[in-house]
Amino acid sequence: MSRAETAAGAETVAGGESVGGGESVLGSAVPRPSPLWTFGLLRSELVTTVRRWRTLALLGVLAAVPVLVGIAVKIQTRGGGTADHSGQGPAFISQITNNGLFLVFTALAATLPFFLPMAVGVVAGDAIAGEAGAGTLRYLLVAPAGRTRLLLTKYTAVMAFCVLATLVVAVSALLVGALLFPLGDLTTISGTRISFAEGLGRALLIALVVAASLVGVAALGLFVSTLTGSGIAAMATTVGLLITVQILDQIPQLHALQPYFFSHYWLSFADLIRDPVYWDDMVKNLGLQALYAAVFGSAAWARFTTKDISA
Repeated sequence: MSRAETAAGAETVAGGESVGGGESVLGSAVPRPSPLWTFGLLRSELVTTVRRWRTLALLGVLAAVPVLVGIAVKIQTRGGGTADHSGQGPAFISQITNNGLFLVFTALAATLPFFLPMAVGVVAGDAIAGEAGAGTLRYLLVAPAGRTRLLLTKYTAVMAFCVLATLVVAVSALLVGALLFPLGDLTTISGTRISFAEGLGRALLIALVVAASLVGVAALGLFVSTLTGSGIAAMATTVGLLITVQILDQIPQLHALQPYFFSHYWLSFADLIRDPVYWDDMVKNLGLQALYAAVFGSAAWARFTTKDISA
């Protein structure tokens, strides 16, 4: 089901729609959409999101980061330098020359503080506000879509983009690492060795944890998107909040508040490269993301279901 087909189907009942906050159709009962129709709406949303030039550009930038990091490390190594960056986050980069799989961990650590959440913030911020600005939101809101169903579809699409964006970084890093550096058994940051297959499995788990770490940003962006009819304003506000929170997370005087910032435990995925694995900070991170998703998801629903849509 394409976006055009969805809008066309909506227009047939738009004459009796109440868009101020209700979803009734004059003279007839609102039909309940079938699960197949809901799947079609989600598929349409996913395809529309991925096909946007803006989305493709964001994915291209994310895929380029591991390439640039890998080339920089290779050039530095050939020039006789070292890739050690002590004190600058997880010490993955110093291990890339020994095992290309470490480029996956390095690339995720490099993109998580800004590039990945920025991309998610742009997509989430545009989810509702972009439709309102384009004038298509009114048609998507009438039966049989409904506001709650549409909002859940939008959020699901944004979360799918979180996974896609993270996998793009991880796969790009794995390919570049395999081309430029040797692969083999992995030495963990605890000093023990694990097989390459186990290391690859941990890399996949890390990618999923990183994707889950973006759930809070996605919910925040979706809430901001319900507050305005301008996609650009929603995207800029979401990215601005993201930058502000990360700056606050670095101010020592705010140490009592920092554990509640959605970015505070982002780099806890490094504990998956320990042997044994440390789970405490990762569990805190996932719990915090679930809390942000619940709070801002509920706020987005409360705002969106009562919002007056006039265009």
